Amino acid sequence: MLQQISGSIDIGKLVQKFKKTTLLVVGDIMIDEFIWGTVSRISPEAPVPVVAVTHENLMLGGAANVVHNVHSLGGRVLLAGLVGDDQMGEKIKGLLAEQKIDRGGLVVEAGRPTTVKTRIIAHSQQVVRFDRESQDPISTQSQERLLDYIDTHWDKADGVIIADYGKGLIIPDLMDFIMNKKRGDGKLVAVDPKVNNFAFYTGATILTPNRYEAEAAASKEIRDEESLMEVGNQLLERFASQAILITRGEEGMVLFGRDGAVIAVPTMAKEVYDVTGAGDTVISALTLALAAGSTFPEAAVVANYAAGIVVGKVGTATVTPDELKKALVERARS
Repeated sequence: MLQQISGSIDIGKLVQKFKKTTLLVVGDIMIDEFIWGTVSRISPEAPVPVVAVTHENLMLGGAANVVHNVHSLGGRVLLAGLVGDDQMGEKIKGLLAEQKIDRGGLVVEAGRPTTVKTRIIAHSQQVVRFDRESQDPISTQSQERLLDYIDTHWDKADGVIIADYGKGLIIPDLMDFIMNKKRGDGKLVAVDPKVNNFAFYTGATILTPNRYEAEAAASKEIRDEESLMEVGNQLLERFASQAILITRGEEGMVLFGRDGAVIAVPTMAKEVYDVTGAGDTVISALTLALAAGSTFPEAAVVANYAAGIVVGKVGTATVTPDELKKALVERARS
């Protein structure tokens, strides 16, 4: 039976712990390109809107956005990922440098494009998106460099985030290496999963699939509370995890714990403008809170509020400690 979340969180104390917490993020690095404009007419060439471009900007995406979210919340962060030997790869280096985020784990692979997702935005609404990427597995040389970085920096991290977007970095050998390290010291490993790679995640501390990903992993549609319970418990057993957090958009989140507790966390978004990067915020806030000493239910609440904040912003967004404090204080008063 679903339980409702209860209790309060000392967010001020938790945010102070964030500053002393280090996370290692391993995953597919991207750049989010936004082209902003207005629409006043339909093209005479085809039934599509004509966007008059007003400005453009580039933002950290994928695993780099996870890193940006951890950094924005006050946590310390290390990044192990891959970019191409191209202009967008250089842009990512520059954006990380602006945030004073260490780039020591950034591997450059010649001949491989940096993943770029370009979104056309008009009147605060996404008109279209197009992607430039490779989904081929990374080279053996790149993998060896990443494994060396992970091995060297493992003991510096209080927790690890696997940010898998299916772009070729998260492969069996790399995940086997990480899970072997985890078995050695029991370190927190949280996974933002990709459907095609579910076989790689067995033994992770917590997974954060969305509804579609959870249904795909369990080969079962979530139609009601009964089927939701079946899917969540099946994933717990399949991945031998301590917890599974299924995110369900406007229906909030549901946390399945190894102790048998199933806790519903209702959505806290007041207005939804853009869901771009919301999953990055969930895994960032959740793992940072867990690594800082929160329980799974407490961390789920923190992640839920953080996600509720970013979907109220347009574009790839992050959350600050002050925004999080304000949201949780308002919750306590309501």
